[in-house]
Amino acid sequence: MEYAGQSAAALGRAIAAGEIDPVALTQAFLDAAEAHAESGRIYARLTPKRALAEAKAAQARTRAGTRRGPLDGVPISWKDLFDSAGVATESGSAFLKGRVPGEDAEVLARASAEGLVCLGKTHMTELAFSGLGLNPVTQSPPCVNDPEAVSGGSSSGAATSVAFGLAAAAVGSDTGGSVRVPACWNDLVGLKTTHGRVSSRGVVPLCARFDTVGPLTRTVEDAALMLSVLDGSGAADLRGATLAGRRFMLLETVAMEDLRGAPEAGFFSAVERLQAAGAVVERREVPIVAEAMALAGPLYGAEAWATWADEITAQGDLMYPPVHSRFSGGKDVRAQDFIKAWQRLDVIRLEWAALVAGYDAVLLPTCANMPPKQADVLADEGYFSSENLLALRNARIGNLLGLPVLTLPTGLPSTGLSLMGPAMGEERLLRLGAAAERALA
Repeated sequence: MEYAGQSAAALGRAIAAGEIDPVALTQAFLDAAEAHAESGRIYARLTPKRALAEAKAAQARTRAGTRRGPLDGVPISWKDLFDSAGVATESGSAFLKGRVPGEDAEVLARASAEGLVCLGKTHMTELAFSGLGLNPVTQSPPCVNDPEAVSGGSSSGAATSVAFGLAAAAVGSDTGGSVRVPACWNDLVGLKTTHGRVSSRGVVPLCARFDTVGPLTRTVEDAALMLSVLDGSGAADLRGATLAGRRFMLLETVAMEDLRGAPEAGFFSAVERLQAAGAVVERREVPIVAEAMALAGPLYGAEAWATWADEITAQGDLMYPPVHSRFSGGKDVRAQDFIKAWQRLDVIRLEWAALVAGYDAVLLPTCANMPPKQADVLADEGYFSSENLLALRNARIGNLLGLPVLTLPTGLPSTGLSLMGPAMGEERLLRLGAAAERALA
């Protein structure tokens, strides 16, 4: 059986059937990562000793008939902001170089307890504060569709480890689009979870009130299984999922502005296929979305600056200047403006929930632009800023509104369709996603 390109669920089923040995599977992924020409730009560090020990334990459970779940023995990667005991966790930053935690992040510990195999830690945007995936301080992973382009961030290595066949699935974080942008640009499924649904204990923070943990996978089934591992819930039942009669709102406000040609074509082609499968799609403008977006500057900037001000003040010269500028933009936000912005956003979230209560989900393009060339972004800080803001714009809507969002590949390379559901409604969203996935196949 060819391992690369298989879904995590398919590999898990093959392990259960005795068709794949977990140790052989893990060694194959480690060997592939060691040999791949782009591995050094994708993995910050491999953890072969841990991976093989976990694989041997999974092998023993398989032989004893005591597997812990459908992904027991499946090898995955972890973004380098999840603490890993005895292994460096540096969050893509020179500030944290050589930082070695004493224990695993709660989600990594939970995944290991469920039998998943940790292959290693993946490169990421510096301190997770950019959506392009460019990091001159460490490494900038390549887009699977264009080796000269950025991969999307900040979970850049997480996405590319899966897209290039160097992990069966990956775990990333999403504060303003950091799971969904790289998933979109590398033709993967990405799930941004509701804030607070998955533990962030032991995760290097950016903006704690927006930080979320989520999987990057090949299929919706994999995303559902990974979520069940990460938060300890039962996996969503995807059987019998259908689009027939489902009502979707196509969000006109903000999300449809300034779309580039390919993202627009991919999105509307996907919408047509959903409608052909029986979905009802209604276009609607929601002005409070624009109001919420206007609050992003003080909310994100102030918290990011407060989180990292001491390090940036002491060692700011170690940072990539455009990322330094993003952090510094929050230092002059007044406390009263920050509090007032949160008070208004809490009201907007309630108003949104009432406005969309009659819809099964809301549709929007995942990204408004395509991944730019790395050389072009490096050469022009203004271009970095404009492309970064556009890449994150649509994704940030879900973070501001406090919603789970699932991105699916449209079939046109590096373009995505996003479905936004109600807060804590991941299971319902995943069922819709499974039906949409079949319609888009």
